[in-house]
Amino acid sequence: MRSNPAPLPLPTFPGERRKIARPTALLPEDVRDSADLARLIEQLGCGDDLIVVSNRAPCVHSQTGDGVNAQRPAGGLVTALEAVLSKEGGCWIAHGSGTADRATVDANDHVLPEHLDAPYRLRRLWLSDAEVAGYYDGLANEALWPLCHRTGVAPTFRLDDWSHYVAVNRRFADAVIAEAASERPVVLVQDYHLALVPQMVRERLPDAVIILFWHIPFPTPQVLATFPWAQQMMSGLLASTVMGLQTPADLTNFSLARAATSGAQSRGMAHAGAYPISIAWPARNDVATPGVRDAVGSQFGIAPGVRLLVGVDRMDYTKGLSERLQAFELLLERRPDLRGQVTLLQIGAPCRSALAAYQTITRDVVALTQRINARFGKDDWQPVVLHAQSADAATVTACYRAADVCLVTSLHDGMNLVAKEFVAARTDLRGALVLSSQAGAAAELHQALIVDPRDIAGMARAIERALDMPPDEQTRRLRAMRGVVSQYTVFRWAAQLLVDGMRIAVARRMVRSHAHVT
Repeated sequence: MRSNPAPLPLPTFPGERRKIARPTALLPEDVRDSADLARLIEQLGCGDDLIVVSNRAPCVHSQTGDGVNAQRPAGGLVTALEAVLSKEGGCWIAHGSGTADRATVDANDHVLPEHLDAPYRLRRLWLSDAEVAGYYDGLANEALWPLCHRTGVAPTFRLDDWSHYVAVNRRFADAVIAEAASERPVVLVQDYHLALVPQMVRERLPDAVIILFWHIPFPTPQVLATFPWAQQMMSGLLASTVMGLQTPADLTNFSLARAATSGAQSRGMAHAGAYPISIAWPARNDVATPGVRDAVGSQFGIAPGVRLLVGVDRMDYTKGLSERLQAFELLLERRPDLRGQVTLLQIGAPCRSALAAYQTITRDVVALTQRINARFGKDDWQPVVLHAQSADAATVTACYRAADVCLVTSLHDGMNLVAKEFVAARTDLRGALVLSSQAGAAAELHQALIVDPRDIAGMARAIERALDMPPDEQTRRLRAMRGVVSQYTVFRWAAQLLVDGMRIAVARRMVRSHAHVT
């Protein structure tokens, strides 16, 4: 069952440039790709004043021995947001963190056209080391991140971090005001780093359409109450036109927190809804090439004929990597016949390595890998291959296509798009997905083998079942999951947020207009 909110009625009144109410109009459920999304934005009439706000930029420039190098992060979110900004006049505002970022901008901190192949403006903000340490490392990732994830890692609250967070959010909001071409821009704010931006923008542009999407789990009211600045954060979020969350459970937590927030102004006017994020569905000609298993084996030193378990994660304590390794170890204990026959390839991209909790998980994963390999390994076979570095999109896709089983065992996750990427990559309708019940994707991918990520024995049994799954069952499960992911793409996600935001803004202007007349 989908958890997107029911479509809201779209009122129209004189002076509004809106075509979405016409019977032949494109609807969010019709949107499958970037071209569809561009058409929808044209119908909405908002494409010439769209602003995306995020901590991370869609393009980072670095200084190399060969000159300036542009790096664009892979992933459906950037693809979708760039599709939103497909019309000239849009702007993306983000922190400039690359070593050559300052060398590629003009006097207004816009990336020069020769360094950005895109129709929109990319506006960079410069943060000091102290601001990054306080706003990003401190408040965002040592306070809000563990506060929102049920992992046992305690959040750290420091007043200086909050002060930096407020100041940096104000700078992002000031940039929105400066970049807005009208009094009614459509502003898409991304994630928990920028929770105060909606209210700060609303104070100066009261008619702005502000859509904030919260990508991580939303905490229960009881947990949120431990955050010293919960009231201020909720006021910031509730100034949005639309407050988007990943799952119905997150929406429930947010709604309860909203009810507990004191003061009418703090409760705000935001329409809250669950809008589960997704991926860009691959093109028809994007199919696995022959020999992909051998190529992956050669790249990572895995012998031919060995069956492959694959995990693709950041080296983050939320991802359940230690528990996953323990489950695989238990399986090898119970099934001696699998020794020499199955390898777990774990890609673990470094993440926030300056923070103590991330150093700890990295040490634990390395130690567990060494223990399992010492215990069961042979000269010609290692049970665990740990690739503790980033992998490019092509390599990750090849790993999905080579895998017998994909493991997504997060302790707590907003969505986890690895599960959907694996499903999309399996054009051969082969392979099995073991998926944590604590990942948002489990609410949609019911045909995966759903596990409790803290139940080591249960995960071991699920991996065993996945390895033993008959081909016809693999096909049936994957066909059903592919049907879900192909229909609900990241472009449809963006379309629903935009349509709901525009509908609500129009309705509120109607109410104000009628109130003024009477």
